[in-house]
Amino acid sequence: MAKLKENYYFVSFIKLVQFSVEAAEFLKEILANYDRRTLLSDVQAMHKIEHSADLAQHEVLEKLAKEFVTPIEREDIIAICQKIDNVTDSIEDVLFRLYMYNVQKLRVDYEEFNNVIIESCKALKLAVAEFPNFKKENSVVPYIIEVNRLEEVGDKIYIDAVRRLFLEEESPVELIVWEEIYHRFEKCSDMIEDVADAMETVIMKNR
Repeated sequence: MAKLKENYYFVSFIKLVQFSVEAAEFLKEILANYDRRTLLSDVQAMHKIEHSADLAQHEVLEKLAKEFVTPIEREDIIAICQKIDNVTDSIEDVLFRLYMYNVQKLRVDYEEFNNVIIESCKALKLAVAEFPNFKKENSVVPYIIEVNRLEEVGDKIYIDAVRRLFLEEESPVELIVWEEIYHRFEKCSDMIEDVADAMETVIMKNR
């Protein structure tokens, strides 16, 4: 029972990241079969994932408010929960922008962005799965490094996509819309790296 209680927060991190993975995979499914006529229902379905993630986070924070002893510092648990929630929110934001701007047709770059987001979320999930053992072994570190690497890949995709946009697109409206959408894609990678950085901070503080 004591072991289960000690692992509760680590297990919760995995659960929260799974919502991010689901959101990323759902976004890929929507974009692969893109139809602006179904965007409203797509947004509503994505919001259900995001809302479920919010409820799961609130459950963790409510439990934390009643705890006297935690496996890592209270503020670190709060920070990691909030940063994971930011990941799911940022993925939802991509779809929101497509809906708000009534995007008629996708540019080809979206697939590279989406793939790196999914890979990053999966690497993050592996990192949080190893996180309970961080005091005994370094098994979490390679996954943190992989998240960092993928964030750099995302940066390059973003730079190249924006450059192509300004070389190829003549419509000022399309320039504004797609620069913002690319920014939202790139932000997803940044938010995932923020979680990995928070975990790395916990590791450094406890060594």
